[in-house]
Amino acid sequence: MGTYGITPSTVIKIILNETVHIFNVGDVPEKTIVIDVRLPRIVLAGLVGGALSVSGVALQGIFRNPLVDPFILGISAGAAFGCALTIGFLGVIPVQVMAFLFAVLAVVIACFVAMTQGEMSRLSLILSGVIVSAFFTAMVSIVKFLVDPHKLQSIVYWLMGSFSLSDWKAVKTAMFGVAFGVLPIFFMRWRLNVMSMGEEEAKALGVNIKIERLLFIGFSTFAVAIATSLCGIIGWVGLMVPHLVRMLTGPDHRTLVPLSFSAGAAFMIAADTLSRTLTSFDIPVGIITAITGAPFFMYLMKRGGREAWGR
Repeated sequence: MGTYGITPSTVIKIILNETVHIFNVGDVPEKTIVIDVRLPRIVLAGLVGGALSVSGVALQGIFRNPLVDPFILGISAGAAFGCALTIGFLGVIPVQVMAFLFAVLAVVIACFVAMTQGEMSRLSLILSGVIVSAFFTAMVSIVKFLVDPHKLQSIVYWLMGSFSLSDWKAVKTAMFGVAFGVLPIFFMRWRLNVMSMGEEEAKALGVNIKIERLLFIGFSTFAVAIATSLCGIIGWVGLMVPHLVRMLTGPDHRTLVPLSFSAGAAFMIAADTLSRTLTSFDIPVGIITAITGAPFFMYLMKRGGREAWGR
């Protein structure tokens, strides 16, 4: 789907021509649109949506809090500052690199601040994430105040989140993030069931809660940081999708993790399709997810999160 009309049969022929060489469609404009414009955007949206959803599942499991999302530890604020710094003053450095580095730095600082309390508990980590987010948000405001209006427009657009600059290079980078961020969570997903029972129960079953928590935070941070550096800040996905899947299938992470990846990919592709087809111009997909996420968050607040958490 898109502003340039292409029939489904033509799309199938083009894809089959590129993969198994069944049809010879020739060098037509539709081929470039499907293979080089729309297909990488769809694949990237699916990978990013899946990564955000799985990260949300993992963090909700280790924090035992259904209202935790992947950006709770300051990932989005750190990535936003890296983006703003690059666009405003460091044009020679790619935005993706600085966004990723500052997203990881924000989580490292949050963990360090939490450890200063003696023990890195769930509450201290969440509070540290709030502190780090507030700090980096203030730094972004300073950069936005100092840059010229043209650069400010680029910063604001990136902060809204968009897949408009998708290409196969970005897809490869996203696959790297999924391989080293999401796959370890998938293979360790059964341990989330133990950790979600509580710290005392997990210790009684032989789980090193500190090491396990750091591992899941590290893998989640890596996946979210890669995704955020490629497409900007897209909120609510890691909060909404795990809840919807949990309400349908239950709280068992052995099924919750893979189903959340699939549902997150489908949700993100649907949201991006709406963002580029509702109007003649490309609406940032972060706006679409925020419009759907705000009412959903109010719904969760009304229910207290208990039913969706399986309690």
